[in-house]
Amino acid sequence: MTRRVGGILLLGAIGRAPLTAVGPLVADIRATGHLSGAAAGLLTTLPLLAFAGFSPVAPLAARRIGLERALGLAVAVLAVGIAVRSAPVPTALWLGTAAVGAAIAGFNVLLPSLVKRDHPARVAQLSGGYSAAQAVVAAIASGTAVPLAALTGGWRAALACWLALVAVSAAAWLPRVLRPLPPAAAAAGTDAAPADPGNPRSPWRTALGWQVTVFMGLQSLAFYVLITWLPSIERDHGIPAQAAGWHLFAYLAAAVAANLAAPVALHRVRDQRLVGFAGVACIGLGTAGLQWLPWTPAWTLVSVVVAGFGAGGVLVVCLSLFSLRTADHAQAAALSGMAQTGGYALAATGPVLFGALRDAGGSWSLPMTVLCALIAVTAAFAVLAGRDLRIG
Repeated sequence: MTRRVGGILLLGAIGRAPLTAVGPLVADIRATGHLSGAAAGLLTTLPLLAFAGFSPVAPLAARRIGLERALGLAVAVLAVGIAVRSAPVPTALWLGTAAVGAAIAGFNVLLPSLVKRDHPARVAQLSGGYSAAQAVVAAIASGTAVPLAALTGGWRAALACWLALVAVSAAAWLPRVLRPLPPAAAAAGTDAAPADPGNPRSPWRTALGWQVTVFMGLQSLAFYVLITWLPSIERDHGIPAQAAGWHLFAYLAAAVAANLAAPVALHRVRDQRLVGFAGVACIGLGTAGLQWLPWTPAWTLVSVVVAGFGAGGVLVVCLSLFSLRTADHAQAAALSGMAQTGGYALAATGPVLFGALRDAGGSWSLPMTVLCALIAVTAAFAVLAGRDLRIG
C-alpha cells in the first residue's frame, strides 16, 4: 500500500513543474525566439490545448492497456517532451511543449480514476496528497527557474534539469507497469471496492457533468493566467525578475497549504459547495488585490498568497468531484476526461487572450479586471458542481 501511494505522489510531483518553470523564464524565451506577447501566451497555452486534445484519449488508452501502463506511457512521453523542448531548434520548443502537455493530460485524467479504483474511501485525502506534491515541486520549479538558468547557461538547460525527477518517477512506477494489478487485487488490502454500478450514464449527457466541466475550466483559466503572467505583471511594475519568480513560489507554496487543508475541510461538510466557494473567493480577493492595492512588496505578497491558497483548495475540490460525482472508476475517468477536455479548452483561451489584451491596452489593468469578472462567474459554478449529487 505504501509503495502504491508513493507512486501516486511521485506522478503528482512531475505533473506541473515542467509548466511552472516556464513562467519566470518567459522574458528570456521571448528574447531568444523574438516572440510577441500573444505568441508567448500561445506558447504557455499550448500545454492547455494539449490537455484538451489528449484528455479524451487517456481513458481510451487506459481501457486498452490498463491504468498503470497508460500512466507509464505518459511518463515516457513527458521525458521525451522535456528533452525535445530544450533542443536549440526553433520548432523543438513548440513540439516539445505540446508533448509535455499531452503527457500531463494523461496524469490529470487518469490519477483521479486510479484513486477512485484503488482507494475509494480516501478520495479527498489522496487527491489533496498528490496535489500537494504537485504544488510543492511546482513551487520549487518556479522559484529556482531564474537561478538555474543563470547557473546552467540559459533557459534551455534550466528546463532540461527536470528530466532528473522524471527519471526517478519512471523508476518508481516501472514495477507497476511490468506487473499491473487487476482492479480487485488493487482494492484488496486498501479500501473496499465499490459496488458494481451496472452501466453508468455518460457524463456528457448530464447537466452535472457540464457544471463540473465549466467549474474546472474557469478555475484552470484563472490559475494558468496567473502562473503564466504573474512574473511579467510584477516585472512591468518594477519588481526584479528573481523576486517575481519567488513571488510565484509563494503563490504555489500557499497552494500546498490549501492542498493539505482542503481534504480536512471536505471531511467536515456534507457537500463541497462551501469549500469550493471559499476557495474561489480567495482567488478573487487575491486577484483584486493585485489589480487595486498598491504595488508594494508587502501588499503584493499578501495578494499572491491569498490567491494561491484559494487556487490550491479549489483544485482539490475539482479533483475530488471526478470521483465523488461518479459511480465507479470507469465513470470517474469519463468525467475526468470530459471536464479536462472542455475545461482546458476554455482555460487555453486565458493566457493568449490576456497577452493580447496587454499588448492592445499597454497595461495589465483591463486583463486583470476581466479576470476578476470571470472569477465571480466561477463562484456560481462552484456552488452548482459542489452539490451532493451523483451522475446516475
